[in-house]
Amino acid sequence: MRINCYAYCKTTKKVVRVMIKDAIVERFRQLCAERSISYTQLARLSGITPSTVYSLLQPERRDVSAVTVKKLCDGLDLSIIDFYDCDLFRNLPPEIE
Repeated sequence: MRINCYAYCKTTKKVVRVMIKDAIVERFRQLCAERSISYTQLARLSGITPSTVYSLLQPERRDVSAVTVKKLCDGLDLSIIDFYDCDLFRNLPPEIE
C-alpha cells in the first residue's frame, strides 16, 4: 500500500501532493541549509550556472535533468545513492495518474 505524501507550498499557500521534482528540490534545500551554502555557491561547486539552480527551484518547472541532479550531487561531494536515501523519496505517489 502506497501512502501519499503531502506538503505545504509556501509559494501557493496550499497543501499539495509531493512529486519527485518537489522532493528533489526540497532535498537540495536541506543539503544547502545543513552545509550553510547558498544556491549560488552550490552552482559554483557543481560547475553549472546559478540560473540553472534557481530555475530548478521554481515550482512551475516540473522537469529536472538527471545530469543536473548528478552534477549538483558531485558539487556537494555526495553520491547519488546517498542523495536519494532519505524519507522524502520513500512514499512518493505515482507520477502517472
